Amino acid sequence: MGLLRLGWLIRFISHSVISGFTSASAIVIGLSQVKYFLGYSIARSSKIVPIVESIIAGADKFQWPPFLMGSLILVILQVMKHVGKARKDLQFLRAAAPLTGIVLGTTIAKVFHPPSISLVGEIPQGLPTFSFPRSFDHAKTLFPTSALITGVAILESVGIAKALAAKNRYELDSNSELFGLGVANILGSFFSAYPATGSFSRSAVNNESEAKTGLSGLITGIIIGCSLLFLTPVFKYIPQCALAAIVISAVSGLVDYDEAIFLWRVDKRDFTLWIITSTTTLFVGIEIGVLVGVGFSLAFVIHESANPHIAVLGRLPGTTVYRNIKQYPEAYTYNGIVIVRIDSPIYFANISYIKDRLREYEVAVDKYTNRGPEMERISFVILEMSPVTHIDSSAVEALKELYQEYKTRDIQLAISNPNKDVHMTIARSGMVELVGKEWYFVRVHDAVQVCLQYVQSSNLEDKKPSFLRRFGSDNNNSSSYADLQSSNTLLKEPLLSMDK
Repeated sequence: MGLLRLGWLIRFISHSVISGFTSASAIVIGLSQVKYFLGYSIARSSKIVPIVESIIAGADKFQWPPFLMGSLILVILQVMKHVGKARKDLQFLRAAAPLTGIVLGTTIAKVFHPPSISLVGEIPQGLPTFSFPRSFDHAKTLFPTSALITGVAILESVGIAKALAAKNRYELDSNSELFGLGVANILGSFFSAYPATGSFSRSAVNNESEAKTGLSGLITGIIIGCSLLFLTPVFKYIPQCALAAIVISAVSGLVDYDEAIFLWRVDKRDFTLWIITSTTTLFVGIEIGVLVGVGFSLAFVIHESANPHIAVLGRLPGTTVYRNIKQYPEAYTYNGIVIVRIDSPIYFANISYIKDRLREYEVAVDKYTNRGPEMERISFVILEMSPVTHIDSSAVEALKELYQEYKTRDIQLAISNPNKDVHMTIARSGMVELVGKEWYFVRVHDAVQVCLQYVQSSNLEDKKPSFLRRFGSDNNNSSSYADLQSSNTLLKEPLLSMDK
């Protein structure tokens, strides 16, 4: 995926999903480390309920020594972290905090030998041996499982990576992230390694240690390799509660309550997404939580795309500028004319919604009119298409059907300011000839002036379909696309002012 430059897919994972997922995962990981503080085993689960239930059920096995040691080391870590943040001359304390906790815990365990404190114990010395698969007979059987593992690994890795990127204010290269994961898993497979992914706990510890670049991972790998070769006897005396304190201290910084409060104030939909993701992660599991979060995030994107923002425009007094009448209540519209701006690309998924809204505006004529000659119904619909960046063939066909529908009700469709690509697509479809070049305009105001001329004229004589066609073809005063195609005519002043 990294080689194919598919990192753009990660953009569909919203910040709300990442924040909710990392916050809930940090809580689950932190609680899973509590067993080393309590001195007894608890359920091994990625869900919060079994962990809490087992903690309560084993309360009678509580041991004070590991709790006191773990709490002491945790307090020391937190103090060093906050002092390092507060004072620039003592920033080294943040990086030294995990090592300080390890040294302190190991010293206490080595000197006092408390029996109730569990130690890391014996670690096999040496590196795993290189091996090449002799056959690929099981590849077909393992593919579905490996695909699921790959998906979860990518989501978890990108989740913690994006969380740390936002926390430290740097850009994340998703393609490099995917490429790195792929290389790590390919090379690791030759040494019988577990599937590699971005670790929440280790990434958090790395971040708390003030690591800034990927070079820290290389140095860590070299140190671990040397340790496995020469230092494994030393590790046997490291208390588990000391390691747990380091993990808890690190992941506590990933619980982003401030983000939840911010989302509640700014965007209730993003807050809902944060709640869904974090709740699912806590109560259903980390793997399911991230999938549900991404699923809802995509659902929101699809819903927004299929239900684009559409605005009825009105003219700002004393100007030729047209704006959303809901945003600018002082803007006024004209009887018999409705101006609609579509604020998104138009394609097969949203064209039905757009057509339904246009029909609503046609029916709700009284709600949006207040200027100009009296008209009993809508006679013109002007589509302001400057925000439309793309239109597909399905949408063009639907617009052609809408035009024919309007024609049966004696409504003229006008199109204003489509961009070059949209205009070319419309032209190739034959819609320009169907509607008429004279009904394509550079400015909304030009379209309005032409429509107003007809509205005014229709009040002086009986309205005839032939007059409408003759008026459109004889009108040479407005700045339409036909003008631009035939000459270099500049935009003219309004033909008719109806403000008085």
